[in-house]
Amino acid sequence: PRLEHKLPKSVTRQEAQEILDYSFVMPSRYKFTRYRNRAIMATLIYAGLRAGEMMDLELHNLDMESRVITVRRGKGGKDRLIPMGNKLYEYLNQYLDDRTRAKKEGLYLFNTLQSSGPITTSGLKRVVNGIKKGTGINFSPHRLRHTFATLMLEGGCDLFSLQKMLGHSDIKTTTIYLSTSVTLLQEQICKHPLG
Repeated sequence: PRLEHKLPKSVTRQEAQEILDYSFVMPSRYKFTRYRNRAIMATLIYAGLRAGEMMDLELHNLDMESRVITVRRGKGGKDRLIPMGNKLYEYLNQYLDDRTRAKKEGLYLFNTLQSSGPITTSGLKRVVNGIKKGTGINFSPHRLRHTFATLMLEGGCDLFSLQKMLGHSDIKTTTIYLSTSVTLLQEQICKHPLG
């Protein structure tokens, strides 16, 4: 029997912005966690990384001069390059400045509050749950990856480039996002020659 084929779910553009905004103002006694949490959400929304890839990012994987993130040993053991847009660059720059101020000197980009070790799966879950509770938006890190793909297509990104940024080995995997974007489909239906 054929397996059921479900479309990936994403959050809206407005909800993605709310997640970013709330991640910076959510209750915390420490300035560091606000900058870190926003940088984490921005990395998921603006670069489409998988949660594991984001947690494994090392400081040297960021090339702030060239504005490129290098994902090492992503799914399937593949490396890939993801360019940084202006907003992601801005949020990461602010986080890096505060990371220096907080004297975090670890190898990993996203540190825990207590040490210079990498943020853990449970730590990321706490951040996500705090934002979900504060915004009322149901999302997961993987849903933000779907959001990245959908928003990129709506913005005019071609499938081949999106495939490379997502790290898909088969373009068929990437084409599923064409079906999820109602906005993109509405724009395309306007091209019908009979109006």
